[in-house]
Amino acid sequence: MDKFVTHLKRSAVSAEEAQWKKEKLMKRCNEDVCDAEEEFAQPIPWQKIEAESLDCDYCLPFHKNEADRLFNQLEEEVVYFTGDKAKVQVYGKMHNVPRKQATYGDEGLTYSFSGVHLLARPWTPTLIHIRDAVTKATGHTFNFVLINRYKDGDDHMGEHRDDERELDPACPIASVSLGAARDFIFRHKDARTGPAKHQIEPVKLELAHGSLLLMNYPTNKFWYHSLPVRKKVKTPRINLTFRRIIKKLH
Repeated sequence: MDKFVTHLKRSAVSAEEAQWKKEKLMKRCNEDVCDAEEEFAQPIPWQKIEAESLDCDYCLPFHKNEADRLFNQLEEEVVYFTGDKAKVQVYGKMHNVPRKQATYGDEGLTYSFSGVHLLARPWTPTLIHIRDAVTKATGHTFNFVLINRYKDGDDHMGEHRDDERELDPACPIASVSLGAARDFIFRHKDARTGPAKHQIEPVKLELAHGSLLLMNYPTNKFWYHSLPVRKKVKTPRINLTFRRIIKKLH
């Protein structure tokens, strides 16, 4: 993580990005679909992760004892999908998801990706606690969470972008990691394949137990991310990605 530069979020936003966020927030609030704060609610030692069109922030809001407790509570509370809900569509064919997945959130919300439509279950007490802690740390509100459980280093997630149309672009995606530390890799869309691919270096992070990663605009517009196989990892990890879904699209 030597690419990080530590400073507060308040000083991390460029004038252009701040204007974009202000315009988007005003538009959303005028449409009665947004109640987020533009600034962080309290000072936290965030670490800045930046590259070409990549803007993320990273911190450790949960100390080890609390992170251990939250992990164990989620193991008791979360109900994961099975059957067809545990599959994704890749190039027109359905495949088993190489991890466990669950969705929770406000009543009636659905998240659609890779050919599946996942209805949110009601918030559990532990998810409410984590969601509210993330809101307190970031100043943003969230109405949905996608949970991925990786039993060990064989479970993984392929390259993708969280750019579904129902996601509010004015709200970052907040990723909380509990359990085994895993590598998390960003790759720019222009550096992936094809004759015109650019020489843009990937950005590799290790997401620690109790950590929070914020993926701000325009990261998911230009960068794919993945959690690759790591055979040496023998213990489980739970990842929670908090999002804000635009309710008027449902």
